[in-house]
This record gives sequence, C-alpha cells and structure tokens, in this order.
Amino acid sequence: RSNPYQTNVLRDGVRRYLQLPADQTVLILHAKVAQKSYGNEKRFFCPPPCVYLSGPGWKLKQEQTKDKDVGEASFQVCGYMGLDSMGSSLMETQKLSFEEQPDAKGFGCAKALYISDADKRKHFRLVLKLFFRDGQEIGTFHSKLIKVISKPSQKKQSLKNTDLCISSGSKVSLFNRLRSQTVSTRYLSVEEGAFVASARQWGAFTLHLANEHCTRSEFPLREGYIRYGSVVQLICTATGITLPPLIIRKVMKQFAMLDVDEPISQLHKCAFQLQGSDHMYLCLSTEKVIQYQAAPCPKEANRELLNDGSCWTIIGTETVEYTFSKSLACAREPVSPVPLIAALQLTGGGDVAMLEVQGENFHAHLKVWFGDVEAETMYRSPKSLMCVVPDVSAFGSDWRWLRYPITVPLLLIRDDGLIYSSSFTFTYTPEQSFISGHQLLSDVPQNSDKILDSIHQEFTRTNFHLFMQS
Repeated sequence: RSNPYQTNVLRDGVRRYLQLPADQTVLILHAKVAQKSYGNEKRFFCPPPCVYLSGPGWKLKQEQTKDKDVGEASFQVCGYMGLDSMGSSLMETQKLSFEEQPDAKGFGCAKALYISDADKRKHFRLVLKLFFRDGQEIGTFHSKLIKVISKPSQKKQSLKNTDLCISSGSKVSLFNRLRSQTVSTRYLSVEEGAFVASARQWGAFTLHLANEHCTRSEFPLREGYIRYGSVVQLICTATGITLPPLIIRKVMKQFAMLDVDEPISQLHKCAFQLQGSDHMYLCLSTEKVIQYQAAPCPKEANRELLNDGSCWTIIGTETVEYTFSKSLACAREPVSPVPLIAALQLTGGGDVAMLEVQGENFHAHLKVWFGDVEAETMYRSPKSLMCVVPDVSAFGSDWRWLRYPITVPLLLIRDDGLIYSSSFTFTYTPEQSFISGHQLLSDVPQNSDKILDSIHQEFTRTNFHLFMQS
C-alpha cells in the first residue's frame, strides 16, 4: 500500500477527477486484414488506419501551456505510425498531423502504409507514437493484430476455416472504387446524422444477421456467420444510426447474384438490396448515398445488373481505445504502456474477497482503485492483477444500513498519479430479500439495531452479491 498521507492526498485528487474527469482518449481504427504488396507496388491499406483524439484532457493541456506562455502551438499533437517491425526510426513511419473536427475531436489518417512481400509474417500490429509539438512524448500505442493476405479469396469459404469469414455482430467497413481507381475510393460514413460517401473518413458499422420476416421496428438479431442472401442491418458504431433491413448479395462482373448463399469473405465485392423493394440497391452518387434500381437480366433470372456505385467492397475492422488522465500526475513520463482491462474474476468472500483484474499491459507500478478507495494490489503478470476488495464501510456505508446497491467505477492509478479509467464498475448489492423489505424498514423504529441484529446471521458481508460489469 501507498503511504497513508500520500493516499489521502491522492484520494482527494481522485474525488475531484471522478466529479470532473479530464480524460484523454486515443482511438485507433483499422482493418482486420491487409493485402500484401508485391515487387515495387505499394498496395496501401484500405481503409487507411485512422486515429481520433477525444476527451476534455486535451483541451486542459492546451490551457496549461497557455498559462505558461509556451504558446498554443505546443499543444498541437503530431504522431508517427508504422508497422511494428519497422523499429524505432521515425523515418520509416508515416507522419500524422491532427486536425480538429466540428465535434472537437482530433483526426489523423495514415494513407500511405503498406506491407511488402519482403515481410514474411502472417500477422502484424500498427505502432502509433504521439508527441506534443514541444517534443514531449505522450506515449506509444498499438493496434490489434492484422492478418496478412495475398489477395481476396475467390474460393467458396468453408466455415471450417473461419479466419476470413465475417460473423454477425462484428464490425465492418464498406468502400467503393469507381473503375478500380484508387483516387476514386469513397467510404460509407455518417456525417451530421446522414449516411454519406466520404473520400476522407470511413465509418465502422456493426453488421447484424436478422430474421428474414422481421419488420424494421422489430429487428431480432441472430448469431452466426454472414452468408449471401441473408437479411442484415448496418449500425454505425459511432452514432447508432441504422440503415433499413438489407439483403446482402454477391457481386460478379457487376451483376448481383440472387441465388448465392455461401459465407462472405474479407474484401469481397457485394451489394445491398433494400428488403421488400423492387430491385433497389444501396448506391453512392458522388458524396451522397442513394437508392439505385437494378435492371433484371432477361436471360438469367438469378442476376441483376448493377451500376458502379452499387458495388461495395466489405472488410472487417477493429477498434482499440486507450484512455488516461494526467490531471494528478506530476511527471512528464510517457503514459504508455496503457493498461487495458478485459475481464474481472471474483474469488472468496467475507474479509478475504479477492478480485482478479485480467487484461494486458499491467505492471508493478499500478494500483487498483474502487472509486476513491485504494485497494491492496498485487502484480501477478502483464495480464493479471490481484487486489483485496475494500469493505463497503470504506465508502461510508455500514452493512446494517445498506438497502440499495452501491456501484463504484474501477480505476488503475500509476505510482506518479496517472489515472487509467475503464468501462468496468463494481457493485455491492444487499441480499434480494433484504432489498424487497426496504419499505418495511423505511421508517426506522427505535429498536432498529435489535431488528438488524436478528437478521445478522443471514445478512453479512459474505452474503453481498458482488457484481462486475462493463
């Protein structure tokens, strides 16, 4: 445990942080697969990896630099992105300049990254290094694993080998290339509440399988792999805006194939027919997303002729998010490695309830905090921390008077005061029988201690339900 005085000072700071979080978030979006370049060609990653900077902590940093008369330019963030095999040389990476968007997020895009045939790996990661303009390093951030493929598979995909298949509930990107020209690439995106075809930014969409007989108002989702001919729904992960139910069709030589039901593969050409419509397909026209009426083929009833704007390429995408706050940190050390919590595992009970925090990028200089209460923490490995669950009394609540659940956020705090927030919370919940009787105890009688003592055998701290949720 930390020094008690230091813990009290830090606890006051954590309380201020919980009231007004000054988080800084780095969000990396990238494709799940990358097509290899051969010879002297440069097959740039499509869609290109994107980075978004969000959270009030970036503006707070800007205000701090103004106070020190350093100048606003020092707040500006720049970055370098490359493959994890490129080493530390910034000359081998692509420089990112961040521009502020209307929603106050910083946006940067690495449009010229590729992997050559000299790199024999089957998987790799992207590495992002961020700096302030004054040279101060922010940290190093990694993408998720990216699978290398030679070209889109033309074979019928087998569900025995699901590496390239796309499952219901996964995230995808859709892009269109007129006449196969790279400069004409446009991505399905959402801007100001409307679906658009953007030449600059791409959106990640959750692709769900749905019941074929459902209506738009009732859209039961199903598990499984997406097959051609399935009814699907595209939901923007950033805004939650959805398109109407669509039937996904395989595209071959600008024809929509109506009788194909094989699994969809990465980088396949596909079309999206509006369910219940008369040959209407999702289509782009310059920057607008419109409906296009396909022409049926008189000689082949299983085909419909599409235009260029109705043929989309589908690819799975990944998102990794790093969140931290330097509001309490006094050091200028990089924030990386940023720990990421993936799961929680509770063991034991009573005074020896232990919580295992599972994830990645853990180290011995981290402490687990339950809200503003520091927990006794033990480092086990880069993927595991163990901590003692604080007694509910640490939050100012006596078990005898606890009638409603108490939920506290889980934080990881570095020795120097750097805060890593998470989406996980921890809930202390009384027994259901006790909660259901809270009306009886709402008017506390004078002999309430005696009443509570009488149920002490059935309601103790070991009978608390301890829940973890994200």
